[in-house]
Amino acid sequence: MKKSSPTSRSGRFAGGPAADVAQFTESISFDWRLWRHDILGSTAHATMLQKIGVLTQAELRAILKGLDTIAKEIAAGKFFWKPELEDVHMNIEAELTKRVPAGAKLHTGRSRNDQVALDIRLWLRDETIELCLELMDLKKALIELADKNSEVIIPGYTHMQRAQPVYFAHHLLAYVEMIDRDHDRFDDCYLRMNVCPLGSGAIAGSTLPLDRELVAKLLDFVDLKTGKPRVTQNSMDAVSDRDFAVEFCSVAALLAVHISRLAEDLILWAGAEFNFIKIADAYTTGSSLMPQKKNPDIAELARGKTGRVIGNLVALLTLLKGLPMTYNRDLQEDKERLFDTANTVRATTRLMAAMLRHTKVNAVACATAANDPALLATDLADYLVRKNMPFRQAHHVVGAVVALAEKSGKPLNQLTLAELQTVDKTFGRDALGVFNLKTAMAKRNLTGAPGTKEVAKQLARWREQLAQ
Repeated sequence: MKKSSPTSRSGRFAGGPAADVAQFTESISFDWRLWRHDILGSTAHATMLQKIGVLTQAELRAILKGLDTIAKEIAAGKFFWKPELEDVHMNIEAELTKRVPAGAKLHTGRSRNDQVALDIRLWLRDETIELCLELMDLKKALIELADKNSEVIIPGYTHMQRAQPVYFAHHLLAYVEMIDRDHDRFDDCYLRMNVCPLGSGAIAGSTLPLDRELVAKLLDFVDLKTGKPRVTQNSMDAVSDRDFAVEFCSVAALLAVHISRLAEDLILWAGAEFNFIKIADAYTTGSSLMPQKKNPDIAELARGKTGRVIGNLVALLTLLKGLPMTYNRDLQEDKERLFDTANTVRATTRLMAAMLRHTKVNAVACATAANDPALLATDLADYLVRKNMPFRQAHHVVGAVVALAEKSGKPLNQLTLAELQTVDKTFGRDALGVFNLKTAMAKRNLTGAPGTKEVAKQLARWREQLAQ
């Protein structure tokens, strides 16, 4: 049995773990990515220890210099991670102690329990900030594509059947609304993760006069309005709380669902049956057998990766549901799920924005589809409502008109006034004017409607908002 380092096993144990146990329990293979945040937390903790008299100025300088050197080595890929030291925290501390004797004092007043809780919060803060910037870019990409095609009209669909005409831009702006809500949720999530747990110890804090507020300030765990430090208020909750991780994964799962729905629309539109858009070759792939194929694989993968993001959320919730207070080793399993979710939604968001910027709209195919007069059947019912006919009756009458057109083998707009009046005498000479698509779109001026002026107003609103 290999003898373990004193930094990874306490004096309570006569020897190190068996090889298979060490392999089973190690987390350095995935939590190494927390190294920047671990060093950042250790720097703040050491600064606080010097302030309360645990470290001398010389010891603090030596520790900070040692941590800085280790950080540079890790960044340069020259640091050797040791699985037998289990995790990122012990790897860094052991190396620091080997180089700087005062490093043995660094763990004073803290536990790996509150240390890892801190590191995850620090890491997730950075990931959330970067993801929010990427969401801004995705919104911009959607708006840019909408702007370029602001006059294009397409059929809107319900039940995957043609329903009513909408501007292509209006359809894209629906996704901007979704992504914007996701952005707001991540901002809200950030507020709850931005609380400092360090100083909670293993479970019950410390008898030493730790200055938790100083550490919180040094690490920017502060109220955005008042600048006051934000520290956890219950040591047991602080070391076992993963609500912030669950919340991030929950918001990320909803984001993934929204991107998946967008991807599904793009996949349909790119198909020959719709032919509404053309995605650039760089964001599609071919077939190993059929030379004519051009597959929207990026959109398909964006849709497919939603499953793993939802799965990660369920895994985290399942992990936590039966845990007693406080820290349990089960919590080690949170990181891979959290890391994978952040990686997946960030990559998918970036790729979706890039693909949209390399997508062109087939205005001719869109116009052909949008000129289907059946899309304006509801407008014809509205025409009758303006003639003082109750809507339910108007709905029934227009249904009969649609049946007549189908029986006659004619489009709705090709029926004569005489034919319309065989269904109901309320129809006048102006009834067929309903089927002028431009006029129909100009009338849709309610807030949020896909009318000509309203869509232009919404595009202007989003351009102004994203320019700020």
